[in-house]
Amino acid sequence: MTAFIRPPAVAGRFYPHEPDVLRTEVDSYLDSSSQRTSALGCIVPHAGYMYSGHVAGAVYSQLNLPNRCILLCPNHTGRGQALSIMSKGEWKTPLGSVRIDSDLANFLKQKFSFLAEDIDAHRAEHAAEVQLPFLQICQPNLTFVPIALGTGQFEILAALGLAIAEVLTHIGESVLIIASSDMNHYENDRITRAKDAKAIDQILCLNPRGLFDVVMQEQISMCGFGPSVAMLTATKRLGAQHARLVKYATSGDVSGDRNMVVGYAGVVIS
Repeated sequence: MTAFIRPPAVAGRFYPHEPDVLRTEVDSYLDSSSQRTSALGCIVPHAGYMYSGHVAGAVYSQLNLPNRCILLCPNHTGRGQALSIMSKGEWKTPLGSVRIDSDLANFLKQKFSFLAEDIDAHRAEHAAEVQLPFLQICQPNLTFVPIALGTGQFEILAALGLAIAEVLTHIGESVLIIASSDMNHYENDRITRAKDAKAIDQILCLNPRGLFDVVMQEQISMCGFGPSVAMLTATKRLGAQHARLVKYATSGDVSGDRNMVVGYAGVVIS
């Protein structure tokens, strides 16, 4: 398989395409005075930086980022396979390239055969890409495994989480599991905050099944519930004891429009 160099798909739209401007903006969201801790996983939003960058930055400011991460994201485009992984190549951003962790990706494919090698699902997907400038600045030596999830079946998501936990236990190294997700979409601010609170409660209880059920029952349009379910399942198996809400906001906090908002939550799992 030829190594694929994925160019940035949403630079200039979700975040600046000029390297100096991008670095300055990311730095503005990071708090150098925050106490950094190690974590097993996290949930970070993936909207345009002007709306959710401050929430993502609050999370990354509190993490001692290891050199390796698994980056789980939803499949917004509908392209490619339902469980899509890339195991070779690199992703470019205006700040440079981030190499895919081939060894870790291959371990995951061996352990969970439903993962399909698939570039199409990742080619135009923004949810993983917008995390990379934060990761590049916070951990210049980072390698990562991108996984795009286009399935909403709890059993498959949970099985993926268990497979991730088994692989990470086997390799015995620190690997951060990142779930890229926004929260409820396109309802008013009051409804969105109420719905998101119900989902966040389940996340803080480290309850992947509870998160799945409340998203379905309450019709919470949390685009990354699948990545979050898989991440919670994996981190629980790895011994997670605590989940902490670092920051919550809605797009209305920036735009001033409270009639139609998107929610953003930043959570750290340790």
